[in-house]
Amino acid sequence: MSPPSPRPSLDPLTTGAVGLAVVAVSSSAPLIAYAAAPALAIAFWRNLLAVAVLSPFALARRRAEFRRLTTGVGRREGLFCILSGVALAGHFATWVPSAQLTSVATSTALVATQPVWQGLIARAQGRGLPRIVWIGIAVAVGGAAIATGVDVGVSGRAVLGDVLALTGGMFAAVYTAFGERARASISTTTYTTICYGICSLLLLVMCLIGGVRLTGFDGRTWLAILALVVGAQLLGHSMFNYALKKIPATTVSVLILLEAPGAALLGWAWLGQVPRPYALLGMALLLAGVAVVVLGGAGAARRPAPTALPADPTPLND
Repeated sequence: MSPPSPRPSLDPLTTGAVGLAVVAVSSSAPLIAYAAAPALAIAFWRNLLAVAVLSPFALARRRAEFRRLTTGVGRREGLFCILSGVALAGHFATWVPSAQLTSVATSTALVATQPVWQGLIARAQGRGLPRIVWIGIAVAVGGAAIATGVDVGVSGRAVLGDVLALTGGMFAAVYTAFGERARASISTTTYTTICYGICSLLLLVMCLIGGVRLTGFDGRTWLAILALVVGAQLLGHSMFNYALKKIPATTVSVLILLEAPGAALLGWAWLGQVPRPYALLGMALLLAGVAVVVLGGAGAARRPAPTALPADPTPLND
């Protein structure tokens, strides 16, 4: 995978989109805990219903863009959208079962290694990260581990869960990396419609093969699923995908870790789950690590590059 083209400068709209995305994805864990449905079924419905919301607008406004993705050089960008959807489905298929095989704390901490894999992907693309960014990633991931109270299991079942959670973090990094490539030239609406569509199709197959119940939920659960569609999916994932146009995938992966303290605050306010003292320490380290990555990455971006590539004269962007 070749490195993405240089990005335009960051603007207040993108900054606001990231802030909105963090708040939106923070509602995911409390809503999943509130809903009385299998987590994999929730993942399927949140992606499918998001496609149902996006596709009418996408087909009405982006038909030319969809056609471009099926011919000539546009096929490569279309392939990035498809592969991103496959990776997102892989993320759900590995991380969700991991929480049932190992502790939720360990599962959450291991999937939070996504920024590490994202940094390695960037390095494989020939985009070395400054040392200060790696330090920030280490602090942020360590803070996430402390905040979630990670404990290492020794049973075969727990080890399998740990491996699945780690794999879920890798899939999340691949999903974001392909999204970064697709968003270099494809609008947010087109990209997310294809990505969520592929993801929901694969999750449906997994649910059918695994015998996961997809219907028969109570009204409270369907309301929680709808809230996940509006919040975590459309205002969360989609806004992070929007930001990939101007923010590197590694930085976005670190920003996603802010879901942990956000979910803790919502759980405290909504479900009465008071964070433990060590969790507060971990969240403080997480926030410090995020700040180091954002500020360190911004400092590196301000340094003049040895060569500059021409920007796409006609970028399609929402």
